[in-house]
Amino acid sequence: MDLSSNDRSKPASPRQLACTACGSEFSCSLTGACWCCDESFRLPMPTDGGDCLCPACLRKLAEQQAAVSAT
Repeated sequence: MDLSSNDRSKPASPRQLACTACGSEFSCSLTGACWCCDESFRLPMPTDGGDCLCPACLRKLAEQQAAVSAT
């Protein structure tokens, strides 16, 4: 049995994603510091089976959440 394809010692390449909100393409690094780690807010992961949002859509959603929380 060859397990070399499951070698976890190599860093994984960033995932190339399309934003579930607007369709723009961006990358997501699961093994290191991703762009979203530098954001000042944290939102729950989608529960509808969706994937990550691009930086612009994530910031827009965070602003909407903050506005709802402020009322």
